[in-house]
Amino acid sequence: MTDLMGIPETFLPVDQAAAHLAAGEGDLEAMAAAYPASCLAWALLAEAALAAGQPVAAYAYARTGYHRGLDALRRAGWRGQGPIPWNHEPNRGFLRALAALALAADAIGDEEERMRCTEFLRASSAEAARELGL
Repeated sequence: MTDLMGIPETFLPVDQAAAHLAAGEGDLEAMAAAYPASCLAWALLAEAALAAGQPVAAYAYARTGYHRGLDALRRAGWRGQGPIPWNHEPNRGFLRALAALALAADAIGDEEERMRCTEFLRASSAEAARELGL
């Protein structure tokens, strides 16, 4: 499928930590250490830090997941724009990290980053933005 500009959707490969995380194996920090390329592990750490009232830690975790996701997207053929479908499960780690980065930026008062990340999320996957409350 493509978007209105004819840009194809990007589908990330399976996140190597996803099955371990779903099974509750190890804590989040251990999973991020064992699978540092896992967007999902970093996104979950960011979400947990936000829930614990630790926005600076959340920002750092989310930014790590975001950058690891950008690397993976580029390897998957993404050229800086186009759909990153929420319905493709392996994309969710990146999209969740992007949403967490927007929320953490908001929590620390970085309005420019919050707006950039929110717009990026909405442009990449309107469904993800709805699901993640942005």
